[in-house]
Amino acid sequence: MTDAVGSIDMPDAEDETPESKKKTRKGGKRGKKGPLGRLALFYRQIVAELRKVVWPTRNQLTTYTTVVIIFVVIMIGLVTVIDYGFQEAVKYVFG
Repeated sequence: MTDAVGSIDMPDAEDETPESKKKTRKGGKRGKKGPLGRLALFYRQIVAELRKVVWPTRNQLTTYTTVVIIFVVIMIGLVTVIDYGFQEAVKYVFG
């Protein structure tokens, strides 16, 4: 598997020179920002990700909500029937 830089398994060793090793900082760009800078970056990334979301239309949202409500009502009915059946079975067994 490769990406734009090179192989993931075999990093590009020839790109690194002894001088470039001295100049590298721990943490990269994020290392020089304080807590508020990192927090601002975090929120900018959240907004960028939310812009990528495909939001449902009003019609789709109504359809999805209706399907969920109908499903929940059916499940409530099913659990109620099963619970009533167990209740009657326990009454029959234990009197």
